[in-house]
Amino acid sequence: MREMEFKMERTGLLQEGDILPVTEGKLPDSYYYTLGNAFAMSANYTFRDRLKSTEGKVLEVKETPKGFFVTVAFDE
Repeated sequence: MREMEFKMERTGLLQEGDILPVTEGKLPDSYYYTLGNAFAMSANYTFRDRLKSTEGKVLEVKETPKGFFVTVAFDE
């Protein structure tokens, strides 16, 4: 099981336990991931850290001083 953190701009879009698709975007030297219908975005990852799963389960939605963050688990 692999866990990744995604940044979300506003709350109320997701709930713990939701199963959501993930789409991969490519930058010149890295990859990033978008959760669901652009609910949240990941940090940039190198080729060796690339995600293999196409969907994940929301484990936690939390609010911090820097914004809202979503922790998602993937079967890898």
